[in-house]
Amino acid sequence: MGRGDKKTKKGKIFKGSFGKVRRARPIKAAKETTAATTPS
Repeated sequence: MGRGDKKTKKGKIFKGSFGKVRRARPIKAAKETTAATTPS
C-alpha cells in the first residue's frame, strides 16, 4: 500500500487519477454548488 497501489488515495494522487477513494470533486462541495445554483 503506497504510491504504486492504484486503489489507495496516495496511489491515485501519484497516478493523477480519480475514483471512489479520490473524488474529482468532494461530495460535500458538489452538493453545495448544486444547491447554490438551483433556484428554489
